[in-house]
Order: sequence, then structure tokens, then C-alpha cells
Amino acid sequence: MSIASPAALRGARRHSIGQIGAMAVSPLPARPAVYSRYVALGDSFTEGCGDPHPASANGLRGWADRVAEVLAHDNPEMRYANLAVRGRTMDEILVEQIQTAVMLEPDIVTIYAGMNDLLVVRNNIDAMMARYADALKTLQQTGAVVLTFTAADLGTVPLFRRLRGRAAIYNELLRTVVDDLGLQLVDFWRFSEFRDPRLWDSDRIHLSRLGHERMAAKVLDTLAVPHNLTSRSAALLASSPPVRSWWHNLRWATAFAAPWIGRRLRRVTPGAGITPKLPVLTEVLHPAR
Repeated sequence: MSIASPAALRGARRHSIGQIGAMAVSPLPARPAVYSRYVALGDSFTEGCGDPHPASANGLRGWADRVAEVLAHDNPEMRYANLAVRGRTMDEILVEQIQTAVMLEPDIVTIYAGMNDLLVVRNNIDAMMARYADALKTLQQTGAVVLTFTAADLGTVPLFRRLRGRAAIYNELLRTVVDDLGLQLVDFWRFSEFRDPRLWDSDRIHLSRLGHERMAAKVLDTLAVPHNLTSRSAALLASSPPVRSWWHNLRWATAFAAPWIGRRLRRVTPGAGITPKLPVLTEVLHPAR
């Protein structure tokens, strides 16, 4: 039997200690990505309806503005464009916004599209989602991080309750596209806190100010970007939500539901004459702190 020399034993011991040391030291957590060019696409959800703010473009702030403010806090050189317009359908968003977004050369894009189409009586969801998949791939080919959203749970709104199954199909088709392309997904449908009426505007289809704040936090969480946006809404959601009485439902039906149905029957477009709030990349003047 051969016996290793003392020098060889010392070398083996140093090698073993080095391995143990490497195992004992945990790798440093990855630093959050820093973005420079953020482009937001979509309809009223992304435009910020339900969150009025006199100093913001189009008089609306919304979750996308809040996301841009946090990203600009991490990078003062960050620029932001918001091409979303209320009432836009899937095809209108794809025609009017996708190529404009590509030309802006973003490094992050958020897009929410298709909800207005789900409200139409007749709609080929499979064909619509195939077109959406092509558009998402086009955005991804810019090299940008692309983040999209499932539809909200329509079952919480009496007027749209029968469309819940249609929204569920939309979501499953979208999740498949997201998995196939490797996109980022904010799964709106699964966020149970959004069943709280305080996160919704009085029309019950747009987020309230606190709802937009909460959604901005969900987007930033998906991107793994640190923030402190949920402090106000967390305190509110810790208490029991208000119960809507039949009187509140009647007032809502009279003030919103009936006029909304009338506009739909007359094919009145809510976004007629409205232009994108930030059509070009713009400096974010008030970064969040």
C-alpha cells in the first residue's frame, strides 16, 4: 500500500477546505434590472381610467405611470411612452400601437389588449388570440422584456357575469402563448384582493386610484423591482370590504349600466377623439420615492 507524501496531503486538505468554503458562501442575489425605455400599450386599463390626476397627461395617472416613476427612480435617464387609448379593441391596438412601439426601441413593454373584444356579442377568440400571439412575438423580437396580463374576473360585475367563461378561455389561451414565448405574465384573474370593491372605480369596470396603485405593485413584483407602493392599499385591505346593498346596485345600474348598454347599441366609441397620453418617449418628471 502506497502512502501519500505530506505535501500531497496538505494540498488535498487545502482543496477540500476550498470546496467547503465555496459551499458555505451563498451567491449574492441578482440586482434588479435597470430599464431605460418603457412603452405601455393597451386600452383604458393602461391609459389610467379611474385614476384622475390633473397634472398627468389626459388627466389620468394610472398604474403604468406609477411603474414608470419607480423605474425612473432607479434610472433618472429612463424615458416612458404610453400609447394606450380607452375603448381600443384588440385589432385597433395591434394596428395603431405595435409598430409605433417597435420604432421606439423599448427595453420593456407592457401590453393589455382584448377586454373590449370580450364584451362583443360575437367574437372568434381563437383567431383573435392567434393575432395577439403574432404581435407579442413582434414585440419580443425587439429584445425588450414583454409583460402582458390575463383578464380580470368578470364574475364580480353583474352586467358582465355571463362573460366570465369567455374571459377564462382568453386567459388559458394567453397563458399558453406566454409559456411558448417565455414572456412575463401578470395573472390578474388570480389576484383575489381585486374582488374588493374599494379597488374599483364607481363604474365597476375601471380600477380606482388604490386599484391602480395595487396593480403597479403587481407589475413591479413580476419584474422583481423593489418598491413601497402597497403601503396605503395594504392598510385598507386589512379591513372588511363594504357590502353593496340593492340600493347601491340600483344606482349603479341606472347611472352606468343602462347608459353603457345604450352606447354599445349605438356603437359609440369611448375613445373617439382621444389621442395617446404620451406618444413619444418622455422624461418622467416625478420619480417615485
